[in-house]
Amino acid sequence: MRHRLRLFTGDDPDVLPLRPQQMTVRLGDVTRALTDAARRNRTWLQDFEDDEIRVSPDLYEIITAYVEMRPGA
Repeated sequence: MRHRLRLFTGDDPDVLPLRPQQMTVRLGDVTRALTDAARRNRTWLQDFEDDEIRVSPDLYEIITAYVEMRPGA
């Protein structure tokens, strides 16, 4: 019996999406993974450089203040 491969284009209404479009994760889990990836200079991190993420307004304020207060290198 020959196996036949199909190209998934997303147009087939009978096929459910493989994964959800958005996920909810804890910030601590994300920061640990991103910190490790940045320290080890993982190339996959660069693949997502232009992706947008949502953060709460208070976290955004903290990040903005931190970036402005950091001494220059």
